Amino acid sequence: MTPAMAYLSQQLAGASPARRVAMLYDRAIGALRDAVQAIEAGDIQRRWNANRQAGEIIEALWVTLDMERGGEIAANLDRLYGFMLNHLMGVDLRNDPKPAQDVIDLLEPLRRSWHELAAREDGARAPTPPEGRPAADGNRTSDQGPATSGAPTTKITLSA
Repeated sequence: MTPAMAYLSQQLAGASPARRVAMLYDRAIGALRDAVQAIEAGDIQRRWNANRQAGEIIEALWVTLDMERGGEIAANLDRLYGFMLNHLMGVDLRNDPKPAQDVIDLLEPLRRSWHELAAREDGARAPTPPEGRPAADGNRTSDQGPATSGAPTTKITLSA
């Protein structure tokens, strides 16, 4: 395993579900930016690889939608992901960066939303100081029973 893959595996292992989804959006956008750069450089193989990677990520997001619990948001994402995948065919068929940029523009607000949710979850998971030790605010924790786990209360309903 390369150092980069080891780092990514470690990041994924410790990430919340929302953080993992945010990371997928990051990777899809990065791959599409790479496809655009490859087109500009005339590197057809790199363009194809990058566009394929982005498509695989979007497809993974699409097939993991929870249509039963996701309601209207999941239904909208279902249509949006299908549109994105169809639109990305133009990148390879016409060696055209515009479809990739269009999909980046659609993914960006979704990426920001998932990062915001992940940040809220990360804040909810802040470690609880051991019993009887000063907390960050200077107050002592209670000696009555175990500390809470700090598990997030936000539930992800759009992906598995």
